[in-house]
Amino acid sequence: MTTTGVDHSAAVGGPWWWARRRSAVLDVSLALVSAVECAVEGVPFARDAGLPVSVGMTFGLLAGMTLLVRRKWPIAVVLVSIAITPAQMGFLMGLVGLYTLAAAELPRRIIGSLAGMSFAGMFIVTYVRAHQGMVRGDLTIGDWSVPVVSITTAIGMTAPPVLLGMYVGARRRLMESLRERADSLERELMLLAERAEERAEWARNEERTRIAREMHDVVAHRVSLMVVHAAALQAVARKDPEKAVRNAALVGDMGRQALTELRQMLGVLRSGDGSDTPARGVPLAAVGAAAAAAASRAEADQGGDGGDGPRLDELDELVGQSAAAGMVVDLSVEGDARAYAPEVEATAYRVVQEALTNVHKHAAGAKAHVRLAHRAAEIAMQVENGPPPEPASAESARLPSGGNGLVGMKERVSALGGVFVSGPTDAGGFRVSAVIPAAGRVAA
Repeated sequence: MTTTGVDHSAAVGGPWWWARRRSAVLDVSLALVSAVECAVEGVPFARDAGLPVSVGMTFGLLAGMTLLVRRKWPIAVVLVSIAITPAQMGFLMGLVGLYTLAAAELPRRIIGSLAGMSFAGMFIVTYVRAHQGMVRGDLTIGDWSVPVVSITTAIGMTAPPVLLGMYVGARRRLMESLRERADSLERELMLLAERAEERAEWARNEERTRIAREMHDVVAHRVSLMVVHAAALQAVARKDPEKAVRNAALVGDMGRQALTELRQMLGVLRSGDGSDTPARGVPLAAVGAAAAAAASRAEADQGGDGGDGPRLDELDELVGQSAAAGMVVDLSVEGDARAYAPEVEATAYRVVQEALTNVHKHAAGAKAHVRLAHRAAEIAMQVENGPPPEPASAESARLPSGGNGLVGMKERVSALGGVFVSGPTDAGGFRVSAVIPAAGRVAA
């Protein structure tokens, strides 16, 4: 990641209050130069004030060394430079101090006030010195030029360092802001990448669940009927050979249909060129969608009409298959039948299909009632069965149960914004109810 601000300072490190070692070297060098300058300028100041030369030089050395703290206390450096301006000392310290002050993150009123004080002090000192030089005859300039020289000198010693410091400070703050923004964008990109990975994993899990649900819904019903017919075939093989032959034919037809559906659904999990090698690099979402499409095509092919999936007008055939397996099923339809969206009809068909499959598995021999209601803005379905005639009848067929049928039905109905309810009845049976909006809106 990009290193900025405090992190950058901590990463590089420097002595005391300096963020970097080269900054410390620069300040020490400037302080030494300023101390030498002030010491040299302290000699004439001591003579004019009637003080020992050593006192003036020591005072100059101490004043010049204040540049060491220009980054930590820039206001103190500027105040010291203003204080020694009457002694005509610390010109370098004044320039560097004003630059550092203007570049620091301080209120503009403080910078303006100190810059104004420095300008006024330089103007007054220059004006007095020039006027004294004219009186002594050291300067041969006109009286009108004294203010001009004073103003020019004051501006030259004040304006350039202040303007340069303000520019450098603004540029530094801009760079820090850009670095912070780059860090923020990098963190956001990392977060987005993590979220994308999470969403991809979630999508893979969802598609796995979807494929499993399609496999369960398409194949489990026919396999369950095959097991029921096989059990019936075993029971009547010797007593009623003709019925046994019919049951055997039904088992064969259902087995072939189940194999066809399996081939169609598993085919989408292979490469698109028809080879037996599974496709690599194919998104699982595409596989799931293709699996669902294959399941719909399989059911449509069985219906013979070439539709997009199982339809409600195929419920009679579905109920007939269960009746042929020995179940007593009543189908009642309320309201005027009409066409719905393909996903609505497919979901309604799957709910009834899975409910009848559960009756075969868990309540063999029980009577089932299938009710379908066409309403103004929704379609409702209910499959209810009574208690099995014998408690062990469900075990006699030895039908396995994965426990995913009710979950799959609820997921299908909820995906379209519908409501799904299931549970035992007071009479000892089981009831499955679902209501799906006619528009087939997808729930968030």
